[in-house]
Amino acid sequence: MPDIDLPPAVPPTGNAREVFGVFLRLGLTAFGGPIAHLGYFREVFVQRRGWLDEARFAQLLAVCQFLPGPASSQLGFAIGLLRAGWRGALAAFAGFTLPSALLMLAFALLAPQLGQGIGAVAVHGLKLVAVVVVAHGLLGMLRALAPDLPRRLLALGAALLVGLTGNAWLQLVAIALGGVLGPWVCRRASAPALARVTVAYGRGVVVGCLAVFVGLLAVAVLWPAMPTPTVVGVAAAFYRAGALVFGGGHVVLPLLQQSVVAPGWVSPDGFLAGYGAAQAVPGPMFTLAAYLGAVIPLGLLPVVGALVALLAVFLPGFLLLAAMLPLWGGLVRHPRAASAMAGINAAVVGLLGAAFIDPVWTSGVRAPVDLGIAAVGFALLAWRRWPAWTVVPWCVGAAMGAATLGLAA
Repeated sequence: MPDIDLPPAVPPTGNAREVFGVFLRLGLTAFGGPIAHLGYFREVFVQRRGWLDEARFAQLLAVCQFLPGPASSQLGFAIGLLRAGWRGALAAFAGFTLPSALLMLAFALLAPQLGQGIGAVAVHGLKLVAVVVVAHGLLGMLRALAPDLPRRLLALGAALLVGLTGNAWLQLVAIALGGVLGPWVCRRASAPALARVTVAYGRGVVVGCLAVFVGLLAVAVLWPAMPTPTVVGVAAAFYRAGALVFGGGHVVLPLLQQSVVAPGWVSPDGFLAGYGAAQAVPGPMFTLAAYLGAVIPLGLLPVVGALVALLAVFLPGFLLLAAMLPLWGGLVRHPRAASAMAGINAAVVGLLGAAFIDPVWTSGVRAPVDLGIAAVGFALLAWRRWPAWTVVPWCVGAAMGAATLGLAA
């Protein structure tokens, strides 16, 4: 194991209340998805408040983008950790996540009343939002993570492996194969900039976080997906998804779809409606888990299911981040690290491509007018560069207009 820096380079100088207040404001206003969140963080914590300099911000960002998990939430967790210790890390997570989680929980409680009439049309509009946002995210990831022919072939292979079989376990196989084939297929991938991040804890915490991460992942992978959901089964499904999300927030879509739709816990229409609604709220996209946990029929209060799913999907990324922060410098020195990660990233592009075809496209586009609505929404994102949340009123409003004119399927 590489050497761990025991004393922090810059001791924590803030408190958890301060961290919570700043991140709560971000959680209420940070629209636009993970990439936009990183811009907000840089403006607030580097330029405006001076909690970090550019170099340390870049180091933290490199670690979070290299690891699986929700990069923007992990970055917030790391900033809170350096600013005010473990309490600061938890305060950052709570403040940034709470607003969107509560909004997604409220949507889950209202969802049963939206099954017919104008409510059903609005839900269909949210499915078209999912078509637009996933298509835009897929194109961006294809350009960034599979820019050459070898990586695009790897992505295509992953998409075919999952799409033609429909087997949830093959998603894990596709990701593993991406890492194994990466050193041969992605030799030209550039290594991340060498960075050292110093923290206020040592080897015992690192080993403990890694042990918990691996142990819970083993349980989550081996736990069977039963038709009747249980609290442990739901926690395992969401932990497994959160531990394998390489490449950005959109990649959680196929993993969660296989985890909650395939066993019959959530309907495909309900799943896509929640994903569309997640585009309209600020904060991390992973709060889709709050909606899904609330609508899964556990026989408990919806807030209990929402809390279980939410904590389970975020926990693996935070455990791995805490373990890797002190080890980052040694990890990126490994000659095969960059190419292995490039192969994994190419594979997850393929997973997202398979999910875009089924269920996103097959459930959302039911008539020619749906294709037109989605095309305009895509143009707003790709060429007009509107933020993702602004596509929600367009798709929902256009779907209602089409239904009024009798053009919808």
